[in-house]
Amino acid sequence: MKALITGVAGFIGSTLAERLLGDGADVVGLDCFTDYYPRQVKERNLQAARAHQRFRFIESRVQDVDLPAMLTDRTHVFHLAAQAGVRKSWGKDFEIYTVNNIEATQVLLEACTRTKIERLVYASSSSVYGDNRPMPFREDTLPQPLSPYGVSKLAAEQLCYLYFANYGVPTVALRYFTVYGPRQRPDMAFHKFLRATLQGAPITLYGDGEQTRDFTYVADIASATATAATRGVPGRVYNVGGGSRVSVNDVLQIIQRVSGRSPIVKIDETQKGDMRHTWADTSLAKADLGFVPAVGLEEGLAAEYQWLTGIL
Repeated sequence: MKALITGVAGFIGSTLAERLLGDGADVVGLDCFTDYYPRQVKERNLQAARAHQRFRFIESRVQDVDLPAMLTDRTHVFHLAAQAGVRKSWGKDFEIYTVNNIEATQVLLEACTRTKIERLVYASSSSVYGDNRPMPFREDTLPQPLSPYGVSKLAAEQLCYLYFANYGVPTVALRYFTVYGPRQRPDMAFHKFLRATLQGAPITLYGDGEQTRDFTYVADIASATATAATRGVPGRVYNVGGGSRVSVNDVLQIIQRVSGRSPIVKIDETQKGDMRHTWADTSLAKADLGFVPAVGLEEGLAAEYQWLTGIL
């Protein structure tokens, strides 16, 4: 496999790069180091991949790089580049989401119409579903996102289908459910919770803590993403969830067990755009991709805790 990974310096992108390199792939990584969180964090993510002889890094936005030249010798594309963050996607910042999530995807797909690739795997999100959906969420459920971020991810996902249906670009979309693990972004809940617990600082809990998520360990996400490049059916969308649907209050109890420390909790109001519950029906991913999550929540949180302990 000769892969292009956009967003390669991110939490999931860097983990995927190491997975593919370990499988013998040749990897070109693309990233523009958006300022959503510090560049030094992303540079640290890339250290292992940069040391590999089959890895080449290019610093650029998707819209600014010579995509036809870059794609000439690529067999697979993994499109993970995106502006993250539900809560930051409101108001004037929405333009950043339209440029980085929608426009960048369209530009990449357009370039793929002029070359022959075996798969383009797009990293979508459970944020496309919204609330009051039948649970667990199935891929054929009507999506009704609750945040501008979710709207941007759904729009890009639909662009992937359009380019498959009209140009034959072999796109596969994966709806990731709350990814966690080593290298998790500093703005994400588990990272904040674990860091605060380590430092004896208060954790901000939005709402009553009874909201639930289907948490997915990053290595399981990387595995499903790599497999989708060879076994994913073009034009299809797959849920990728970890089978660990628990409440945030339950998570705090697990954090106490893995850290040996009692979290200090401060309650705040529910945030706009936050979904109340998520839960993935992964039967389609199991049937087509052979996807079965391998890492349980307590094991995965312990791994993230150990990683954070090593960098703080």
